[in-house]
Formats: sequence, structure tokens, C-alpha cells
Amino acid sequence: MSGSFAPRQLALALDHPVSFAREDFLSGPSNIAALTLIEQWPDWPGTIVALIGPTGSGKSHLAAIWAEAAGARVLSAHLLSVADVPVSLATGALVVEDLEAADLDEQALFHVINLAREEGAYVLLTARSPVTGFPITIRDLASRLRAVPSITLTPPDDALLRSLLVKVAADRQLTLDESLVNYLVRRIERSFAAAHAAVERLDQESMRQHRPVTRALAAELFRTP
Repeated sequence: MSGSFAPRQLALALDHPVSFAREDFLSGPSNIAALTLIEQWPDWPGTIVALIGPTGSGKSHLAAIWAEAAGARVLSAHLLSVADVPVSLATGALVVEDLEAADLDEQALFHVINLAREEGAYVLLTARSPVTGFPITIRDLASRLRAVPSITLTPPDDALLRSLLVKVAADRQLTLDESLVNYLVRRIERSFAAAHAAVERLDQESMRQHRPVTRALAAELFRTP
């Protein structure tokens, strides 16, 4: 049982925003290469690099760490427009998040890459699938994307997922015992997002039912069919 259940109830009525600070990033085999790349900036293999990985693999957190260090602007890929490219690159560093082949503005991305190369600006791209596989119609853009060095993040392993669950819980003033952590690891999706969602669900349900966060509560919420 969690020994801190009673005094938590009022405090946990507040929001718990996810921190994207460097000290809050947990590294493991699934993401160490990507973290190393971010921390080696500006000693990159090119001024434009890409982080590839599934939702919840830590791409946005790494992008935020780099944006803080580089003074980069952060822009969702679906908001890219040719007219805004010069402003987006004004600081000399830009994160373009969540590139998707389906709604990609090829002209805008082409302009970003060309202007970044001309000005020596740094660009970090993030995407769920390799950008080299996008069905690009602008041949020169396809060629440039093939030349972009990329690092792939994979879902967290058991050890990293356990550490993440414990940390997310601690941020909410929760204590998860080992049996509860092991139970969750076996039942939730292997992703950073799933770990945050699982702890949030446990937290909210414990307050709603006025019960401590225990394995029994988790069994009710995450029972497999």
C-alpha cells in the first residue's frame, strides 16, 4: 500500500504537467543513441538530423532538451508554410515536429532545408516513420531527405519502463511498490506516453474512490480480457 495516500488528496487536485527538462529524461538502451546525439550538438554529423520513433518513445522530450540548449523554435510539421520559413529559422535553430507523409507541405519543408543549408542553421526533424520512405513528389527534396542522418528510438525495455513508472508516480507524490510496478509493466504499452497515462489513471481513480494506490486497484483498472 502507498503510505502517502491521506496527505496527498488536496495537493493532487492540481494539474501535473509533464516536464521536458534534461534532468527528467530517463535514458536506456532504447534512446541512448538519440540522447547522445542531442548532447553532442553542435558536433552533429550534419546541420539537419532526424529522430525517428513511435509515439511515446521520447522524441518530443529530446527535441525540447535540444531546443532549450540551441535556442531553437519548435514548430509542428502541419503548421509549416513557405511564407513563415524565414521567421522559423530566425534563431538559427528549428525543431520540426511530427512529420507525416500524409499532410506534408513539401514546398515548405524543401524551403526549410535549403534555407538552413544556406544559412548554416540547425534543424531537428522528428517523425514516427523514416523520412526516407515518404512518397515525396519533389525529387530534390527526396534526395535531401535521403541525406539526412537519422537515429531511431525504440520502445523502452522493462528496466526503463519500471524507472519511468516510479518517477512519474514520485512526481505525483505517489509511491508504487515493486509488485505494482511489475504488474503495470506486464500490462501497459511499452511507451513513455502509456506510463504517464497509467499513473495518471491510478492517481485519479484512487482519489475518486478514496483508496490508496495498490496492486489491487491496478488489477481492477488494467485487467486483461
